[in-house]
Parts: sequence; structure tokens; C-alpha cells
Amino acid sequence: MRAVIQCVRKADVSVNGGEPRAIGPGIVILLGVKDTDTLDIVPKLAEKCANLRVFPDEEGKLNKSAVDLGYSALVVSNFTLYGDTKKGKRPSYITAAKPPLSIDAYELFLAEMEKQGLKEVKHGEFGADMLVNIANDGPVTIVIDTDQW
Repeated sequence: MRAVIQCVRKADVSVNGGEPRAIGPGIVILLGVKDTDTLDIVPKLAEKCANLRVFPDEEGKLNKSAVDLGYSALVVSNFTLYGDTKKGKRPSYITAAKPPLSIDAYELFLAEMEKQGLKEVKHGEFGADMLVNIANDGPVTIVIDTDQW
């Protein structure tokens, strides 16, 4: 799985033109699932994302997590994280997981994020047309690829 985590001052996602699902300070997680992923990695990834020390402490060092600060998370599924650009100019998404694995992994990730002690967890909808607004703070952006674990 791949997760792109951004520290945000605020963010929201609108699903199919609906009302925005907004958070204040916290993290946005763009989540991609690979066709060879298994569900057993999901709890560890959720715990890692929620507890990454990517926010400044009193001395300005990135030493606090979203959980530490009582912040929120916004999770958005994003199969394009597995876009392969080796050939040509059109990315190939052949390694992105397809349903049911992709949906099962996304839904399990959301459930695991709810267990992490965040203020709240908002999310988009798998496979929907979404508009995401992100006010990246810092900017701080971290990429986690579970294949590297």
C-alpha cells in the first residue's frame, strides 16, 4: 500500500458534488492499494499514519503526531498512487488493486484509523468523483510504501 500523508491546517473532500466533509488541523491521507497487497498490513499502516511525529513541538521540531495534538484525519482513496510512468506519457495503473481487494483494504483502513485516538476521521468514497481541497501546512508531506517495510 502507499499512503501520502500531508499535514494540513484544514482540508475537505466533496463527493459527487455533495457537501464538503471537512477537518480542521490534522492530516490528509491519500491511500493507494496495490494488487499484491494483503489486509494484514492495514492495521500497522493506520497506526503508523496516525502516530507519525510530523507536527512541531514547543521547540519547532517535528516531534508531535496528530494523535498527540488531538487532530483529525481525512482519508481519500487514490488508485493513481500506483501510476507507472516508465513507458510513454500515459501512466499505467495495472498494478493498482481492483475490487474487492481495493475496497476491502480501504474500508479496513478507515476502521483502523477510527481506533487510533484521533479527534475524528472523515473520508471520501471509494470510486467516487471527488474534489479535495488541501491547505498543506509546512509544507509537510510524507510518503509511506509498505513494500519498503
